[in-house]
Amino acid sequence: MGPVVLRVYVEKKPGFDVEAQQLKSELKDILGVSALSGLRLVNRYDVEGISKDLFEQCVPTVFSEPQSDTATYEAPAADGAAVFAVEFLPGQFDQRADSASECIQLISQGERPLVRSAKVYYLEGALTAEDVDAIKHYVINPIEARESSLDERETLVMTYPEPADVEVVDGFTDLDPEGLAAFIADRGLAMDLADIEFCQRYFADEGRNPTITEIKMIDTYWSDHCRHTTFGTVLTDFEIADAAVKAAFEKYLQMRHELGRDEKPICLMDMGTIGAKWLKAHDMLNNLDESEEINACTVKCKVDVNGEVQDWLYLFKNETHNHPTEIEPFGGAATCVGGAIRDPLSGRSYVYQAMRVTGAADPLVPVSETIPGKLPQRKLVTTAAAGYSSYGNQIGLATGQVHELYHPGYAAKRMEIGAVVGATPADHVRRETPAPGDVVVLLGGRTGRDGIGGATGSSKAHNMDSLESCGAEVQKGNAPIERKIQRLFRRGDACRMIKRCNDFGAGGVSVAIGELADGLYVNLDAVPKKYEGLDGTELAIAESQERMAVALAADDVDAFIALAHEENLEATPVAKVTEEARVRMDWRGKTIVDVSREFLASNGAPKHQRVSVPEQGAYSRTWEGDTFEERMTALVTDINVASNKGLSERFDSTIGAATVLMPFGGKYQLTPSQAMVAKFPVFGETTTCSGLAWGFNPYLTEADQFTGSYLAVVESVAKLVAAGFKRKDAYLTFQEYFEKLRQDPERWGKPAAAVLGALMAQIDLGVGAIGGKDSMSGSFEELDVPPTLVSFATAVGKVDRVTSPEFKDACHAVYAVKPKYGAEGKRSVEASVPNNEASAGIGARLGGGGIVFQGGFAGSDLIPEPMSEGFAMNVIEELIGSRAALSVSTIGYGGAAEALFKMCVGNGIGFECDEDVDADELFAPAYGSFILESSDGANTARLQSSGYYEVELIGHTIEAYEFRVGGEAVDLAKLQEAWESGIESVFPYRTSGEERAEAPAVETISFEAKAPHVFAGPAVARPRVVIPVFPGNNCEYDSARAFERAGAVADVFVVNNLTPDAVAESTRELARRIRESQIVMIPGGFSGGDEPDGSAKFITAFFRSPEVTEAVRELLQKRDGLMLGICNGFQALVKLGLVPYGDIRPMDADCATLTFNNIGRHQSRLVRTRVASTLSPWMSKMQVGDIHTVAISHGEGRFVAPEALLDQLVAGGQVAAQYVDEAGVPSMDLSVNPNGSMRAIECITSPDGRVLGKMGHSERSGAGLYKNVPGDLHQPLFEGGVAYFAE
Repeated sequence: MGPVVLRVYVEKKPGFDVEAQQLKSELKDILGVSALSGLRLVNRYDVEGISKDLFEQCVPTVFSEPQSDTATYEAPAADGAAVFAVEFLPGQFDQRADSASECIQLISQGERPLVRSAKVYYLEGALTAEDVDAIKHYVINPIEARESSLDERETLVMTYPEPADVEVVDGFTDLDPEGLAAFIADRGLAMDLADIEFCQRYFADEGRNPTITEIKMIDTYWSDHCRHTTFGTVLTDFEIADAAVKAAFEKYLQMRHELGRDEKPICLMDMGTIGAKWLKAHDMLNNLDESEEINACTVKCKVDVNGEVQDWLYLFKNETHNHPTEIEPFGGAATCVGGAIRDPLSGRSYVYQAMRVTGAADPLVPVSETIPGKLPQRKLVTTAAAGYSSYGNQIGLATGQVHELYHPGYAAKRMEIGAVVGATPADHVRRETPAPGDVVVLLGGRTGRDGIGGATGSSKAHNMDSLESCGAEVQKGNAPIERKIQRLFRRGDACRMIKRCNDFGAGGVSVAIGELADGLYVNLDAVPKKYEGLDGTELAIAESQERMAVALAADDVDAFIALAHEENLEATPVAKVTEEARVRMDWRGKTIVDVSREFLASNGAPKHQRVSVPEQGAYSRTWEGDTFEERMTALVTDINVASNKGLSERFDSTIGAATVLMPFGGKYQLTPSQAMVAKFPVFGETTTCSGLAWGFNPYLTEADQFTGSYLAVVESVAKLVAAGFKRKDAYLTFQEYFEKLRQDPERWGKPAAAVLGALMAQIDLGVGAIGGKDSMSGSFEELDVPPTLVSFATAVGKVDRVTSPEFKDACHAVYAVKPKYGAEGKRSVEASVPNNEASAGIGARLGGGGIVFQGGFAGSDLIPEPMSEGFAMNVIEELIGSRAALSVSTIGYGGAAEALFKMCVGNGIGFECDEDVDADELFAPAYGSFILESSDGANTARLQSSGYYEVELIGHTIEAYEFRVGGEAVDLAKLQEAWESGIESVFPYRTSGEERAEAPAVETISFEAKAPHVFAGPAVARPRVVIPVFPGNNCEYDSARAFERAGAVADVFVVNNLTPDAVAESTRELARRIRESQIVMIPGGFSGGDEPDGSAKFITAFFRSPEVTEAVRELLQKRDGLMLGICNGFQALVKLGLVPYGDIRPMDADCATLTFNNIGRHQSRLVRTRVASTLSPWMSKMQVGDIHTVAISHGEGRFVAPEALLDQLVAGGQVAAQYVDEAGVPSMDLSVNPNGSMRAIECITSPDGRVLGKMGHSERSGAGLYKNVPGDLHQPLFEGGVAYFAE
């Protein structure tokens, strides 16, 4: 008898079926299938390679939970419903099946079985065949999934045909131009005819025909994505009709001459990079870290670590995944942030904060209006948000800001940008040119077919067939593996062995390894594979994610691999550095690539292009209305102004315990921050932080590329200054995104004008762009994206300077600090400069910018006079430094009206304009201007106008929640409701009025423990806590820091599951460490990716092994020890039975559980929790009634239990804390209770309190965090646990 495939069906019970109910609403309300009366979702699992007994043991522990699921071995009856199943395409990463296999291995400690998953849909109602087809089309993205058979499987083993030898392209060197053009089309290449002719000449000179692997590799190397060929195209003839652009171009030529670059080709790349070169030549940008290794923008800085000043490197990078996200939004967006992380990560830095800036068409339009060949905008924006947040949340990266811009042009192709920052001690980074004999080790994930052609696909324009034909181009990310690489690269002992490192992004092995050295031999047979059947070409160019190529001295290879294994990472030598400057790859004993470095590095045939820049257009943006209230309502309901809180709060913003500014500030967490700010990722304490801000207005840049890009730079730097950073410390990086330029001179004129505008802004502000990313294929048939240049400004500063924009209190003066604008402003400033010193660089000496070219190009009244802008920024910097500025905001898209409104909402404070303020002026664009709040007693000496800038007292904050202008008082509560409702139908985040009215009142729980449990053993001055790290956990650093700060010794142990032997050894080792510890702490994260369909199953599978269970029982029952679980750890404690029962026990339907949030997505923000009981030693440093402001970040935090068990927990003092509002009252409202937990329960304990589980991340606290949200931000939980043993 052959292998047996075992199958189980798992369905959420009523009340737990959040996903099914949400999808039902989508299909009825968005897709318009009104006849759909019911929807059931059933997860189907097929398993091969284990016994029936083991399978049945895994059904209630791995595949389902008795509390929330119904599991059956037969398919649920259809009862007239239309039924179909959906499965991932072969070769696509299925995290659910992968995690299930790993969980089974943890239980069996044997080999991993084969697992396949599918989702079965039961559609109820009088549906037509057209209705069912429409639903299938909506839920199945053919890029990643397909309809699956409902029949039983005979086997899960996939048979892979033996791949044929790699094709030699016979006759290639003899093809005529027509034949070469046909070859490009037939092979789906991105290169043009000139490139393929260049290849032909090379191989003719080599005396042979190329292999198809060589052609595909060259196509990748020379793609626009990898080599920026559009930006490198030589620009020959310029026709510039616009005076400002012409003046800027002439100044660019003058800069080239001054730098001795007259012989260099004029191209977009030169325009984009010359600003930093010029500033550096003028003794600026002196902290750049320059090397041959290009990983990310890198700056040298000083960081205080536990009171000691150290040399560090600060890295930042922006990345796009526009094309992949357009066709497969979840995977594309996930690997956008994954790819952004990998660049600074390959620079050996720890990436600790991210920003997401995206562009979409209106997601409120009906699905029926979707452009043929496109996914619906609503599905795009929601699925992309789910993908990006899923990856970032799993890897443990704080997302400090999320912004989505809406413009009809992004219907051509979505914009998906991820920008990240990282840092590392300078002495961790060793940079050497790899020498012959050095070894290249492939680290991390394995290779599959996903991502083949991604680089070239991203370089093409697309059409209606793209969705069907480009599926293989989308990479699939595996965040837990990249998290392991982050852990390894945070270790100095590992990093110091690395001579050079490259991440596996575009081009796979061919680029990642191919760029490490001039001469390389790559053994493709050594490349680890996800599955068999891959041919040599696929192994060479597949873009499977989460891999690194590191060049090591041969003597260091074994030691490095050993360290990788300690972090549960595979590491395999696959290549060697050779003397000869050629790249050679062997597969199955044959050489399939053998090309010279000189040829590869040529980037293809030289390209030339004419450029024509017409007169730039005029920009105006108005919000109509007869009254101020009507105009404000039009403004706040503009989807580019409306609150995006429902989008942003699915991204973890606090992981890492370093977030200085929350995405939204004030006691109501509503005022958007100006920049994302986080402390450096040190081991210990620091007051050094980084800030990152962005600037861009698609409507402005669409009308006037020059002015729009100039002001994008101004806006980004101004936001950074408003957040408390200094302009002199700032650096820039750009994201350019334009239509496919083809050979049209006017289309080329758009990026030329934009880059010149950004260049002039750099020089005028004295802030240089040291990095960037271009994507030049934003076209879909006749549709084009708007001309896009997003500016990111970043700096290193001090936490005590960080300032937020929400008004702090009533009765404070509010000022506008404005530079002079346009030609009139230029004349005004020049008249103020004594002795005509402008030409001598007065701007540089006074800090006003404008070192040489100040003001000469100001053809637009929107552009601030550069010296004036510099002085305005200096004033803000001084007022922040003197504490005179309580809050600061910049003026942007919606003018001062938008800025003032958003400053009001965070703390519910009103504003009254002074009588002489013109209401029209409040809506006028004023990029580079500031609004600040200052207390009456503050030193306001600098709040005086001068010839260089203007200061205007525009009003005062007031207690009444109103916006008063010109005798009209607008109800801010009404405006706020309109603002919060703007895109709430797409990204919901609030309890509706109807739901609020129906929600039951929640009892406030108070339990005063009469005799809390006392430690029975001798005092332990520094108790030892073991913190196991499972694949997917990401809170171990924060947890260890919190324990060490409280006085404990933290022992972080990485569980290894690479092999059955490693699992068995990890089991023994964890049990040993538990026996040597006083505390076991299970940290938060996403163990196993919170799969299969439920959190913490990976952890519970491990803890249920007999040896670990015995060690836990010995700790609790014989040694009087403690256990703590936070978030994912709380989920594990509940599903083990340790809370509320105090022991590891089987689960049944009457047990408590933690399940999916009622809102149906991840929730991340700060919440208030009230201490309900001090029974637990963990709560011994608190009092009943204490209210703390604590970070939460989870998708499965809803505590559910039978009423009888809830009563028992309350009566026994086992409910330790509840979610409450600002008055300390518990509630079921989403603004209070983020997950819908019964009785608003946030934290419970075992009967004697020694085991505690909670959803709130009490470990995410520290000095200088969350400065824009008031409250008691430190909960002394860890101090209580340590004191139990020490006092």
